[in-house]
Amino acid sequence: MIIAIDGPTASGKGTLSKRIAAHFDLPHLDTGLLYRAVGRQIILNGGDPDSPEDALAAVAFPDDLLDEPVLRNEATGSLASRASVHPAVRKALFDRQRAFAKQDGGAVLDGRDIGTVIAPDADVKLFITASVASRAQRRFKEMQERNVSISLAEIEADLARRDARDTGRKDAPLLAANDAYVIDTSELGIEEAFAAALEAIAAAQKS
Repeated sequence: MIIAIDGPTASGKGTLSKRIAAHFDLPHLDTGLLYRAVGRQIILNGGDPDSPEDALAAVAFPDDLLDEPVLRNEATGSLASRASVHPAVRKALFDRQRAFAKQDGGAVLDGRDIGTVIAPDADVKLFITASVASRAQRRFKEMQERNVSISLAEIEADLARRDARDTGRKDAPLLAANDAYVIDTSELGIEEAFAAALEAIAAAQKS
C-alpha cells in the first residue's frame, strides 16, 4: 500500500506521516528532507539557491547530510523552498522518491507533490493543511523548545512566503490531488488528526 501525504510546512503532515507509517508498519520517507539537504549543500558549496546551476550541483549531496540537525531549522527550510522551484532539481530527485514509493510492500511518503507527481497511483492520498496562523504558532513553540531566537511574526511571514513559492511554481506546485482526502488540522490535536487520517485511509481502501 502506497500512502501519499502532501501539505504545506508545519501543517502536521510530518508527525502524521510517521504515526501512519508506524501504525501500518510501512517505511517512511520525508521527501522535504531531500530538498532541505539540497538547500544546505548549496550553502556549503558557496552557491546561490536561486541559481538553477548551483541548485542542481547540490543534488549530489552526501547521504550522511540527511542526518544533520541543521536541516530542521527555519533557515534551511527556506533554502529548500527556494531550491525546489528549479525543475532540474525536482527531476533529479524524482527517481529517488519514486523508487522508494514503489518498493515491495508499499511505503508512506510525505511532501508537496507526492499524490500529484511522485506517486499519482498511490492507494491513499491525504492532503494535510492548516491556517498560516496556526502553523506559525506550532513552529514558534517548536523553535522555543529548541531555544532558537525567532519571533512569531518572522515565522508567519516566512511561512507565507514559502506557501507562495510552493503553490506558485510552474513545476509540480503544491496542491491537493483531485482524489485526495483533505484534512484541516488548524483546530485539531495530534490524536484527533491521526484519527481523522485513519478514517480517511479506511474510506480510501473501501472505494
